[in-house]
Amino acid sequence: FPVSDRLVTCDSVDAALAVYRAIETDRADLPFDIDGVVYKVDRLDWQERLGQVARSPRWAIAHKFPAEKAVTRLLAIDIQVGRTGVLTPVARLEPVGVGGVIVTNATLHNADEIARQGLRVGDLVRVQRAGDVIPQILGWVTPPAEHDALPDYDFPTVCPDCGSHVDSEAGEVARRCTGGLICPAQRIERLRHFVSRHAFDIEGLGSERIELFVAEKLIERPGDIFRLHTHRDTLLAWKGFKDKSVDNLLAAIDTRRDIGFDRFLFGLGIRHIGEVTARDLARAFGDWAAFATRIEACIALRHAAVQAIGESDDKFARRIALECAALIAVGGVGPEVATALADFLDEPHNRDVVNDLLAEVRVATLVHETRASEVAGKTLVFTGALSMSRDEARAQAEALGAKVAGSVSAKTDLVIAGTDAGSKLAKAQALGVTVIDEDGWRALVARAG
Repeated sequence: FPVSDRLVTCDSVDAALAVYRAIETDRADLPFDIDGVVYKVDRLDWQERLGQVARSPRWAIAHKFPAEKAVTRLLAIDIQVGRTGVLTPVARLEPVGVGGVIVTNATLHNADEIARQGLRVGDLVRVQRAGDVIPQILGWVTPPAEHDALPDYDFPTVCPDCGSHVDSEAGEVARRCTGGLICPAQRIERLRHFVSRHAFDIEGLGSERIELFVAEKLIERPGDIFRLHTHRDTLLAWKGFKDKSVDNLLAAIDTRRDIGFDRFLFGLGIRHIGEVTARDLARAFGDWAAFATRIEACIALRHAAVQAIGESDDKFARRIALECAALIAVGGVGPEVATALADFLDEPHNRDVVNDLLAEVRVATLVHETRASEVAGKTLVFTGALSMSRDEARAQAEALGAKVAGSVSAKTDLVIAGTDAGSKLAKAQALGVTVIDEDGWRALVARAG
């Protein structure tokens, strides 16, 4: 392999820094691009003793060159909506050369970053390529009088893609579109979630087909999936779609017209509503109508409070969220979950999507029967390789009245360790948590009433 002729062995920090400065001076004339130098321990046995961490060795360290900078004008701030609904502001710049590359855009990260820098459209801004790669705005350099004459930037309160309300949670800088299933920017990702294994679990409707059906405008919202049978002839005209495959897909869709409450709720993709929370809510309320009525009460509470007091601060919002959580009164459902549920169903677009879906499917009442057991009411953790799937293990535990957690803590009552169990087993042993193997678990299940 060709080796650089700039390699040097140094016996002091000052000597290493002198090499760094010399290479920085010659950087523009080198026959290749570099962004710094690397200092390494020059003994293999020491390298072996020092070892390495997950991403880098302990016996080497990079010393980057300062990023090149340039000044240009901020022409506009556009908003991009990500697949999870996060709104990201992007600076549109007058083209400028930075480090041999023409830069026209730079991310501004979030509304707080714009406010922190005090940026206004029309400002002259200093730009660099962070790590010689990512364009970054360092701040404005406009003459103060000119800067003060520019209007402040107002971050949008509605999604530019779908017009839904934009919201942010206490303590979180990201602002999100609440449009969810109707937002074009989020549509494909939301539909993938909707048909996923722990949601509606529709066989044959994978990511590629979701993308194709959305591109061809056959599917825009979940309810459209259950109307695909009206497009059977269209599907058969496409390359790769035969009678059997199309009929199998339509049959798989039809089998999901009766869906459990927990799967239905999880499939909606509401923020903070994971599988466990959806199951807890389904067990507590039994049927969708009772659940929806309670969420309507939360929404009414919030509207009444805002009407009486007006829009207020985060402390006020937190108090309303706590009252809403108390209305729902389900273990594990705190103010964040309560707020997410109310936000989702308070958005007219989301109501339309849910009502459209309910016209196509029937939400079954979740009947939860548990057997008397010695782990009822306790928290369990499964770790290591087991002969059964994690889903099967979770189902067994929940049928015995236990709760399954993903990590070991002081609140864990029992750990079931399969082969090759690692850090969770070690932590359980350190905390003095009871540990059994898979055979012990099978015996425990067999003893249950």
